Amino acid sequence: MKHIGWISLASWLLTWALGFMGLGRYLNEAIEGVDRSMIPILPSALFIISLLASIMLSILWARQPAADLTEQPGRRKFLLGWAAVTGGVIGAAAVTVSRFSGWASTTVPALGAQVTTTDPNPHESWKNSHIRQLRPLGSTGFMVSDISAGSSLFTSHPEPVEFIASVLDRGVNYIDTSPDYAGTRAETVIGKAIAGRDRGGLFLATKWCTTAGHIRQGESVETYLAALEGSLERLGTDYVDLVHIHSCDSVDRLLDPNVHEAFEIAKSQGKARFMGVSTHTPNLEEVANAAINSKKFDVMMLAYHHGAWKNQVDIIDRAAAAGMGVVAMKTLKGAKHRGMVEFREEADSYSQAAFKWVLANPSVSCLVISFSNTQHIDEYLYASGKPLDKSDIAVLDKYNEQIAGTHCFAHCGECLSSCPEAVPINDILRHRMYFENYGDQKQAIELYAAIGKNANTCTTCASPCLDACPEGIPIRKRLLGAHQKLSLG
Repeated sequence: MKHIGWISLASWLLTWALGFMGLGRYLNEAIEGVDRSMIPILPSALFIISLLASIMLSILWARQPAADLTEQPGRRKFLLGWAAVTGGVIGAAAVTVSRFSGWASTTVPALGAQVTTTDPNPHESWKNSHIRQLRPLGSTGFMVSDISAGSSLFTSHPEPVEFIASVLDRGVNYIDTSPDYAGTRAETVIGKAIAGRDRGGLFLATKWCTTAGHIRQGESVETYLAALEGSLERLGTDYVDLVHIHSCDSVDRLLDPNVHEAFEIAKSQGKARFMGVSTHTPNLEEVANAAINSKKFDVMMLAYHHGAWKNQVDIIDRAAAAGMGVVAMKTLKGAKHRGMVEFREEADSYSQAAFKWVLANPSVSCLVISFSNTQHIDEYLYASGKPLDKSDIAVLDKYNEQIAGTHCFAHCGECLSSCPEAVPINDILRHRMYFENYGDQKQAIELYAAIGKNANTCTTCASPCLDACPEGIPIRKRLLGAHQKLSLG
């Protein structure tokens, strides 16, 4: 083995390359939230094999006679050999980590960051606030609390079961959840919280989802039914009141015959009472109008807030006129974690102003908002049944000025046709908002990974979308920033 030293060196170079392209890529995509079954494992396996081979070769080189075949290796060569092993291993680790070092320096500090979730100076009058108004949920025959509970943040509370129970004790009677919220934990803790309560006094909504996310168009009837059975088991109940097609982005998915057959079977078995659809995509108008015209849906949940897309009011009114319940979401417009103390002289709080604006529309049945601490309950429920006034509008207008050019809130889709790479600009900007404003960093990274088309194509793009946004958002700049925060690659 005359050339073992050179062979060892070549082996280490190969190991480093495989560390970057193999294990580095695997960790990259796994952390981002890519389904691990879809990530090639062979390059990572080759990295491990190459690493072991390089270590063995370096040891053999260190043990090889220094001058002739009978001479024992000297201490110096022995130390050099182990230095080669140590340096090689450190180098392999370094090139692997370098795959996402830039991302880590930008993103990791934010992952554990604490964010402001409530008004820093709450009013004494907010304490122990309670639901003051119930509204009809379309033609379902159920009266729901005007401010109702989402469940994406419940599980962040140290005592989530007791916390959910306290929300219900304040008069909230509509709970929105999903199998993929907090990795199924949301449904599980809700099930424990509602155990022993009058089930007829609660309206429970979940989604056609698996624990991994939305059920894709074309999946079998059995897949939908199995997903619902999983939800029922975790919720500890025999039925849900409502099951949504979640975040519906196309008419084809909306009208997929398999999901409607699954619902009819579940309804006949008494496991689901009503069918709903949720949407906040640029296809909102198309999807919402198709849902209304189909007469197959009892409830519609859609993003709705002050300054929202101009045609939403007409859609909401049409849905209500057709007997559909209308549930508003994303009502805080990215301000869930912003301190709005500078506006306190003009309104009680930004959140209360936002809620009152949404509920000023009589066609809205209720709004859904996530709670994660007691002040949320006090602050949010204080707006129940309260009228909208001029000071509230002033707060909302000031906030619009503050966030101008940051996120896509209108969801108009004007920019999409100008993108030659068909990048889902609106979704990427929404995921960046989740990361920066909502404090949902992990979810934002996973959602971005699931898109498929990411924003790194904008690096070399001529930016035909630059002037496409009617809100003046610098699309290319915001997308590249989103990619840096949400992607390892």
